[in-house]
Amino acid sequence: MSHPAVATARKYEAYSVPTLPQRWEEVAPFFAELVRRPLHSLQDLEQWLLDRSHIESLVGEWLSWAYINLSANNADEQANQRYQYVVQNLVPKMAPLEQELNQKLANCPFSAQLDPNLFNWQLKHVQNSNALYRAENVHLQTDVQLQTKEYGRIFSQMLIGVDGKQMTLPQASTILEEPDRQRRRAIYHQINRRILQDTERLETLFDNLLDKRQEMAANTGFQNYRDFAFRQMGRFDYTPEDCLHFHEVMKAEIVPILDELYSQRRERLGVNQLRPWDLNTDANGQDPVQAFSNETELLQKSVHCLRQLHPMFGDIIELMHEQGLTDLSTRPGKRPGGYNMPLQATRMPFLFMNASNTLGDLRTFMHESGHAIHFFLTRDYEMLFQRRFTFEVAELMAMGMELLTMEHWETILPDPAALRRAKIAQLEHSLKVLPWIATIDRFQHWLYTHPEHTHEERRAYWKECFYDFTPGILDYSGLERYIEHLWHKQLHLFEAPFYYIEYGFAQLGAIALWRNYRQDPEKTIQQFIKAMKLGNTRSIREIYAEAGIGFDFSAEYVRELAAFVRGEIVSC
Repeated sequence: MSHPAVATARKYEAYSVPTLPQRWEEVAPFFAELVRRPLHSLQDLEQWLLDRSHIESLVGEWLSWAYINLSANNADEQANQRYQYVVQNLVPKMAPLEQELNQKLANCPFSAQLDPNLFNWQLKHVQNSNALYRAENVHLQTDVQLQTKEYGRIFSQMLIGVDGKQMTLPQASTILEEPDRQRRRAIYHQINRRILQDTERLETLFDNLLDKRQEMAANTGFQNYRDFAFRQMGRFDYTPEDCLHFHEVMKAEIVPILDELYSQRRERLGVNQLRPWDLNTDANGQDPVQAFSNETELLQKSVHCLRQLHPMFGDIIELMHEQGLTDLSTRPGKRPGGYNMPLQATRMPFLFMNASNTLGDLRTFMHESGHAIHFFLTRDYEMLFQRRFTFEVAELMAMGMELLTMEHWETILPDPAALRRAKIAQLEHSLKVLPWIATIDRFQHWLYTHPEHTHEERRAYWKECFYDFTPGILDYSGLERYIEHLWHKQLHLFEAPFYYIEYGFAQLGAIALWRNYRQDPEKTIQQFIKAMKLGNTRSIREIYAEAGIGFDFSAEYVRELAAFVRGEIVSC
C-alpha cells in the first residue's frame, strides 16, 4: 500500500510542504486498510505503526492549519467553514477508527516485543484510551470543539476607543504600563467594562460546555468531569489531591512574598492604596521599558538572544520565520493569546502570538520559542506519539526558556538600568503567576465537582478563590463587579479545562533550571537539550530528572525556590 510521503526534517534544513488532504474521502481508505491489515511479525507491527503515524500526521496537520487560519482571523468565513468541516466531518469519523487501531495494537501479541524505551509509554496511553472510549462521546466532543471557537471569536471582536482610535484589548493593556495613574485607571475600567458587555454570552457558553463535559464523564462511568479529565489527559504522575496540596502551598509560601513586594511597590509609588492598575507600571514612575518597536525588531533581537543561550536555538526560530511559520502582531479579529502549533507532517512548529510592543511580548516570544525548539528537537522521531508531549513537560521547556534567556537580555536591552528593570519584572512575574495558577485550578476543581451549581454560587466561589490567593495589600474595593467575572479572561477554562496546573509545576521547574544555569551554564544547557530530545518517551518525573531538577511541589522545595527568586530580585 502506498502512503503519502512525509518529509524527514534535518538540522537547519528547509522543510518540504506535504500535500494535505482536503476531504475525509481522501484519507478514509488508508485508515480502513490499517484496520484490515494482518500483522504476522514484529516487523509487520513496526511498519504498521510507521504507516499509521504518517497518515495521522497528515490529518493532524490538516486540523492544525484549520485552527491556525481561524485564529488568524475569526471573521474569515472560509476559515470558519474549513474549521467547521474538520471538526464536524473529520474528527467524528476518525474517532471510531482510531479506537479500532488502538485495540488492534493492544491485542497484538508482538506489541510486547517493541523497544520499551520508545513504546512503553505509548502502550500505557493506548490502554488508557481504550478504557475511556465511548462512541456516544464522539458527537459530544465535536459539539464542544465547535462551541469553544466561540470564545476566541467573542474576545477577538472586543475593541475599545482610546485616543480617537479603536484598540484591541492586548493593545489597550499596554497603557497599564504607563506612568500616568489616572490614564491607567481609566483604561483599566474601559477594558473591564468592555468584557462585561459579553458576560451573558460567556456565561451561557460556559454553561453549555460544562453540561456536555459532565455528560461525557457520566457516559464513561465517572461521577464528575474532573476525575474523567485527569484520566483522559493521562496524568499518571500526580492526582487531584496533589493539585489541592499545590494550591495550599502557593497560598502559604508565595502569597506572603507578594504581599511584601506589593507593599514596597505601594511605598515607591507613593500611594495610599495599591490598586490593580498599579501593578504593571514602573514603581519609580518611569516610562515603560521599550525593548523593540515592531515585529521585525522583536524577532531579530530575540533570535540574537536565543543564539547566546545556544546557537541552534536562534537558528531554529529564524528558519521558522523564513518559512512563514510565525504570526506575531496583534490585530482586530485575531484570536487572543499565544501558542505553538506543531505541524506534524511538515515536522515544523508554528509560532502564534499577539505582540503589542511591550516587555511582556518578550516573555511570550521566548515562551512560545521554547515550545517550538522543543518540537524541532524531536522531529526526527518517526512515530507521532513520540513527538506529542505531556503539558507538564512542554511547559517546562517553554517557561525554562523564559528564565534561561534572561541571562542574555543585554543583547536586547543594552542599557543597564532598563535591563535591571526588565529582569525585576520577569522575576516578579515568575512569582505572581503561581497564585494565579492556583486560583484558576482550584476554581476548576470546584466547577466540575459541583456541576449543578448556580451562577450565584459560581460567582461566590470564584470570589472566594480570588481573594484567598490575592495579597491583602492589593485593594479591589469598588471593583467587585469586575472581580465576579474576572475568570472569563482565562481562555483555558473555556477551551482546555484542567490544562493550567501544568504551568505551576513547570514554573517551579523553570526556576530550578535557572538556578542550575547560574551555577553551571554549560552543564545545564546540555541537560536541558537532552531532556527536550526525549520527546514523549519517558514519564514526567524521568524527563524532569534528565533536565537536572525534580518534579516537586512540596512546601520545603517551593520555599527554597521562592527564597532564591526573592534574593535575586533584591540583588538586581
